[in-house]
Amino acid sequence: MRLELVKRKEHSQAMALLSPLIAVTLTALSAAIIFSITGHNPLVGLYKFFIEPLTQQWSLEATIDKATPLILIGCGLAVCYLSNNWNIGAEGQFVVGALFGSVLPVLFPSFENAATLPLMLLFGAIGGALWALIPALLKTRFNTNEILTSLMLVYVAGLLLDYLVRGPWRDPGGYNFPESRIFSDAATLPEVFGGMMSLAAPITIAIAVILAVVLAKTLKGFEIRVMGESPRAGSFAGFSAKGLTLFSFALAGALAGLAGTMEVSGALNQLLPSISPGYGFTAIIVAFLGRLNPIGIIIAGFVLALSYIGGEGVQSAMGVSNEIASVIQGLLLFFVLACDTLILYRIRMVTKRSTSAEASHV
Repeated sequence: MRLELVKRKEHSQAMALLSPLIAVTLTALSAAIIFSITGHNPLVGLYKFFIEPLTQQWSLEATIDKATPLILIGCGLAVCYLSNNWNIGAEGQFVVGALFGSVLPVLFPSFENAATLPLMLLFGAIGGALWALIPALLKTRFNTNEILTSLMLVYVAGLLLDYLVRGPWRDPGGYNFPESRIFSDAATLPEVFGGMMSLAAPITIAIAVILAVVLAKTLKGFEIRVMGESPRAGSFAGFSAKGLTLFSFALAGALAGLAGTMEVSGALNQLLPSISPGYGFTAIIVAFLGRLNPIGIIIAGFVLALSYIGGEGVQSAMGVSNEIASVIQGLLLFFVLACDTLILYRIRMVTKRSTSAEASHV
């Protein structure tokens, strides 16, 4: 007996809805196996990883804080992927956006007024967009591979951040520690809803909803979908592949840069040598787990944020390695992509004696 994949005549709508649920279930089973192999109770591990963060106010707030940049970056990446542009460098765009957004509180700390925070957010979005346009321009001008160029720029951005924080932007009153000065109150995102979250969360949700409407109801959204599914048909309709590449990268970079600025002006309140636990890479999982739909990405971002908080929880409570969360996130991406195959293909079981016409279908 063997298994074969048979191409479906049309996409399976049922599997489009079920595949994320199957992927999450398989990830949970795999996590249970990992906990067992490492000598821990799998049920306790799954509870502390996926459930406990939702039962306490502080952990729920932390989950929302972690989900916010994942959702914002994931929404931008979704536009790239829908348009068939493979932006893998959102982590670098996040970092550069944080650097641009930190110019005012770091270099002009006396600039404190109502315009400080809006200007920081604007600078952050511009910085992320400019950084993202580098691989976009290289692709449209020289036909370079945007996967490689955007990925390599992540390391350039990380080294630039490290240099600035340890050198020119280091806090002169910080006892030689590698960190920038603490941002002023005017440069700090205010808390909302009784202090449960910063202003970053409602801003992110609003952007996701607006982007969902744009993709579903506007000509630009139609252009993105058509060019992603059939560039030839899009060219006949008068759409520009090069223009869409520049647009999608700029938008993704702007949202990643905005997320970077909100992170350093909210949760961190300063620049450090490392300001991200890998938001830009995890957001790739979020985008695909959310079916490249901004509303789905909101849910997926919250699920992935649980893996960060849950990973810290099992590390402190059970002594599990801090790499476990990364392994589980990687497994989730693997299962998401694997289960998506069932949207286009169905599984057929074939016995040795049966012919193709007699094979049973699953």
